[in-house]
Amino acid sequence: MTPDSDVIEDHIVIRGAREHNLCDIDVILPRNKLVVFTGVSGSGKSSLAFDTLYAEGSRRYLETLSTYARQFIGGLKRPDVERITGLSPVISIEQKTVTKNPRSTVGTVTEVHDFLRLLYARASDAYSLETGEPMVRYTDEQIADSIVSRFGNAKLLLLAPLVRGRKGHYRELFDQVRRKGYVRARVDGEIVELDSGFKVDRYKVHDIELVIDRVIVGGDGDRLMKSVRTALTLGKGSMSVLEHGVINPRPVHFSRNLMCPTTGLAYPDPEPNLFSFNSPYGACPTCNGLGQVAEVNRDLVFPDPKISVRKGGIAPLGELKSNKTSNIIEALLASHGIKPTTAIEDLSEEIIGQILYGTDELINVPSRFGPKNEGVKYDGVIAIVEKSAMRGTSVPLKRWAQQFMHKIP
Repeated sequence: MTPDSDVIEDHIVIRGAREHNLCDIDVILPRNKLVVFTGVSGSGKSSLAFDTLYAEGSRRYLETLSTYARQFIGGLKRPDVERITGLSPVISIEQKTVTKNPRSTVGTVTEVHDFLRLLYARASDAYSLETGEPMVRYTDEQIADSIVSRFGNAKLLLLAPLVRGRKGHYRELFDQVRRKGYVRARVDGEIVELDSGFKVDRYKVHDIELVIDRVIVGGDGDRLMKSVRTALTLGKGSMSVLEHGVINPRPVHFSRNLMCPTTGLAYPDPEPNLFSFNSPYGACPTCNGLGQVAEVNRDLVFPDPKISVRKGGIAPLGELKSNKTSNIIEALLASHGIKPTTAIEDLSEEIIGQILYGTDELINVPSRFGPKNEGVKYDGVIAIVEKSAMRGTSVPLKRWAQQFMHKIP
């Protein structure tokens, strides 16, 4: 048999494996497939998988290291095998007791996940969440050069962003920048004079940019450079440029950090923990990195449609008693002319929806102390269960809520 006959594309070829109790066997394994070795105890499964394949892959990797590095690691003995071709770098996972921890995966156990996080943080290309454009970053000199090349002899306002999309009157902020000598700002798209005591509506969302300087491009280059650096300092690495005297001008954004060139959305430099589902910085805020969310299951809320509402047809409430939630349910049914002795299967989808999700209208619940009715807001059974599951402080309360929920991707 010639060496070339052992080279099969997309396959690992093992010839003459004699490690331990293997008797000179030949095996061809497909690559990029899940391959399972089965057999009785002592048949040589571990000898083939670990003592032959894994040992040879590790030995070949160590041979690529320098002599200096190998002296600290030590050498590996070549397994008793005639030839192995098509073998890639290998990883061996230690057999452990199976756990139900969803945060432990093959990637975390083998630490491959750590290397991938580092790769994404240091070698990846970032794209804007809003426009899909590649994110860019500039040095101070590049920003100044770009302003000169793009705007010619135009009159410009150099702006430093101070507030983006937040509520408040910001009187103290305006007083602070006035004391530093700044007299103008761009508030929600309009240039305003910062008079003493100036403030904005505290209940509205605002975008506030400070006017750092008004310059004519092509004039004093040192002044432009100094103003750019000041704007970037006050804007925490970001700034924008606005043409002065132009109707409906569009700001052009610049940043020392990763930035969307169209919207000005800036990101901090990515760190490895941003790509970890076990870190609060990288985990999905909806599922907390687990890939599943708990949702109230309608079939668990109404397990037996033939049971009446009063007799426990709504499982989380059980049999209706003299308490606030039961009184609300009875009042809700009464507002539609329905008796609480009605079976769940006889209720319309509209009523079922109001029981599950609540209603925007106040429900008139009879008062204990007379004929006067009391208007009560009702959020629905689903809101009650979800609130107990997520915000409950006692373990029994959370367990009660979880029995009506199931996990979905």
